[in-house]
Amino acid sequence: MSGPGEGKKKIKVNAYIHEKGKSMARITHIDIESESISKIIKEGETTFVKGKKGGVFIALKKPMIKRAEKQLK
Repeated sequence: MSGPGEGKKKIKVNAYIHEKGKSMARITHIDIESESISKIIKEGETTFVKGKKGGVFIALKKPMIKRAEKQLK
C-alpha cells in the first residue's frame, strides 16, 4: 500500500464482507459501495481485481478509464 501521492484522488467507499444466505447473497463476497466508483464502473460491467500489498488493484477498461479521468479534472 503506497498511500497518498501525486496523481491520486482519495474517494469515499464503504466495504463489506457479505455472507452467503444473508441479505439475499447467493455466495459470500465483498461489496464495495461508492458513488465515485459507480460513476466509473457502471452496473453490469466486468473488470479485473488483483490483490496487492495492503489492498486491491482494480483494472479499468478504456470506457471506464475515460470516466475516471473525467473525475480527476
